[in-house]
Amino acid sequence: MKRPHLILASASPRRKTLLEATGLTFTIVSSGADETRQAHEDAITYAVRVACDKALSVSAAHRDALVVAADTIVELEGEILQKPVDAADAARMLRMLSGATHTVVTAFAVASEARIVEKAPIIARVTFHSLSQETIDAYIETGEPFDKAGSYGIQDRGADFIAAVEGSRDTVMGLPVKELMAALERVLGSQVGNVRPK
Repeated sequence: MKRPHLILASASPRRKTLLEATGLTFTIVSSGADETRQAHEDAITYAVRVACDKALSVSAAHRDALVVAADTIVELEGEILQKPVDAADAARMLRMLSGATHTVVTAFAVASEARIVEKAPIIARVTFHSLSQETIDAYIETGEPFDKAGSYGIQDRGADFIAAVEGSRDTVMGLPVKELMAALERVLGSQVGNVRPK
């Protein structure tokens, strides 16, 4: 049986690391999809749409492959916290998250032959310790906040800010591995073993 070709449609090093840990073999193709939020989209709708757009964009150019994409949205009290535009924006978000519980939605999508065959939003809730301005400033100086929704990374120094996580840390990192693997098994059936290294 032909070995499935799996593509991760993401330039995120965190998603790459999480998918590598499953033992699957894959290549990376950045989607270049527009991630601009549309008017009145809530966090779940936004995350699912962008994940699907990423998967479809790459699948259209690689129709023989199975394409996995994901998108992560951080939401606090109805406000969506995207990647910060500068240090002041990062500091604003971290002050908002300080001492509060926020929602992280990571949606994944799986595409084949330019159509979505699996998709789902997975939700986690994260509670922060209270952060001093000194702590916030020092974290921003590391440069870590600038490519991350909500201005922090659970896998890096940002882990020190977290008091509790309800849901999976993989979801907060950007790829809900358990749910994705179940989706790939539904799509591939017995072939899922063929995308693992021998």
